[in-house]
Parts: sequence; structure tokens; C-alpha cells
Amino acid sequence: MSLADVGTLAAAIRAEVAKAVVGQDEILDHLLVALFAGGHVLLEGPPGTAKTFLAQTFATTLGLDFGRIQFTPDLMPGDILGSNLFNFQTSAFTLTRGPIFHELLLADEINRTPPKTQAALLEAMQERRVTLDGEVHALSDRFMVVATQNPIESQGVYPLPEAQLDRFLFKLLVAYPSAEEEARIVARYGEGRGAPKPADLGVRAVTHPAQLAAAQASLAQVTLADTIVDYIVRLVRATRESGDLVVGASPRAAVLLAGAARARAALDGREYVIPDDVKALATSVLRHRLMLSPVAEIEGKQVEAIVAAMVEGTEAPR
Repeated sequence: MSLADVGTLAAAIRAEVAKAVVGQDEILDHLLVALFAGGHVLLEGPPGTAKTFLAQTFATTLGLDFGRIQFTPDLMPGDILGSNLFNFQTSAFTLTRGPIFHELLLADEINRTPPKTQAALLEAMQERRVTLDGEVHALSDRFMVVATQNPIESQGVYPLPEAQLDRFLFKLLVAYPSAEEEARIVARYGEGRGAPKPADLGVRAVTHPAQLAAAQASLAQVTLADTIVDYIVRLVRATRESGDLVVGASPRAAVLLAGAARARAALDGREYVIPDDVKALATSVLRHRLMLSPVAEIEGKQVEAIVAAMVEGTEAPR
């Protein structure tokens, strides 16, 4: 598949999602980048901002097998992964697969479950496989986790550990819609009953597994120049030298940022990465990997502002 075809496919996906979801264009663009880069996404925003509906519509448009886990304090790792259960009829153990074996997994309110259960996702997110009773089970090459969390409530939640956060390519902040968008939402869904379903709104799959695999493979055509590599490295290393941060970004963050930049270039139909690709994705890749110093917290500084200043202060190649 040519890069021009990838751009055409991306436009078709955006148009199909827009049949059901009002606004959220930037979030959708990041979801597309994550899909092509093979990454996972953490969505943070207040309830009622279509985080779950967007993920469901995105999966429908791509023709992916969609699964959802509602995280709760009593959820156990086996509820996610599955388990081997003894079948008395056959006198043998049978694997009962958990929801993690879907292609696009929505981990809803992931911060409502204890770290032990959160960690059940680590192997799957990093290596796209699950180990149950010593036996390895491969997941789909298209396996992708879209997790959500509510930033408002602080009771009964368990902040994600750093190792878990580091597995997410992006952390995206889902804001309330504009007044115009909210009016369109109310006009479209105000007369409905119950939760809307993408299929009922005319959303159909615009691609299939073979085409999606070909589109993802086309990223090999995108060139990452040495000057861009140097730019990414300097930007990431700057996070470790800032007095406002006690924890900077790791080499993994630099690798993921480079891969995401290549995906963004491919979605635009370009054969090369430009500095604007890196600048557009830097905040989403880095915000959840950085930790403010106590002084910076007291002064009310925000990670996003610090990253923006670093992007502005790091000389980009011409």
C-alpha cells in the first residue's frame, strides 16, 4: 500500500467516525497514530465526554473485535486474562479466555482497580501475549488498549504505577465540547433512548484486517532522518535536566516518539518525518512520563507547560 493510499484510508476512517461522534478530532487523530504505531492510549476526562463511545465507534470503523472491561475495586487478574477451568465431562482443563483476547480493549476507569489487577495488562500491552499457568497465548497483532480514567474523583481510586503508565504511547486529555458542538450533540441524541450504538447510526467498517496490516506495514516507507533523531534525543534528554522535574523521560519515550512521528507522517501521506510531527506529539507522549519536583508543584506549574517550553527551547532542524 502506498502512503497516498494510507492518507485516503485515514480520511475515510475520520469521516465514518464523524457519523456518530461530534468533535474530538484531535483525539481521533491521536488514536489513528497510536493504531499505526502499535501503541496504547490513556484517555483522561470527566464522565459524559464520549470516551467510551469514541473507542467503540473507532473499533467498529476499523472492523476490530471490541471488548470492554469495567474496572472495579474487586476485579481480579483472572477476570481480565481468563483461566484454565476443569471440565468434568472431558476430565481436562479448558481455557476460558478473558476479555483481553479482543483486538481493541476498552479498559474503562482503569484507576478504580488495585495495582495487582492493573498489572495484569502489562505483559499483554508490552509483548502482545498472555501467560496462563505457564502457557503462552499470543494476542492479535492489532491488539490495542484504550484506557479511560476520571480525574475528578479521588476516593476509591488507585493511581496507575509508573511502569503501567510507561506502556501507554499517549495520555490524552478529553475536554468538554464547545458550545456549538454540545448543541449538535443534544440535537442529534436528545430524542434518543438509551446509549447510542455506532451500527444504528450508520457506522460501518471501512477496512479489513489485510488492508489494515498493509497500511501499518507502509510505515517502513517513511524516512527518519538523522537530524530528526538528534532532535528527538535532545528533546527527551532535556526532560532529565530540568529543575522542575524529578523524573524525566526514558529512552523508551524517545523510541515511541519517533515511531509515533513516523505514523503521523504516513497518515499525512508523507515519506519523511518533519519537526512538526515531533512537536505535535511531544506533549501527548511525555506528559505521563514526567514527575514534577515539589517546588514546581507548590508553584502550581503544569507538566504540559514545561514540555511546551522545552519544545520551544530545543532547536529544531531546518
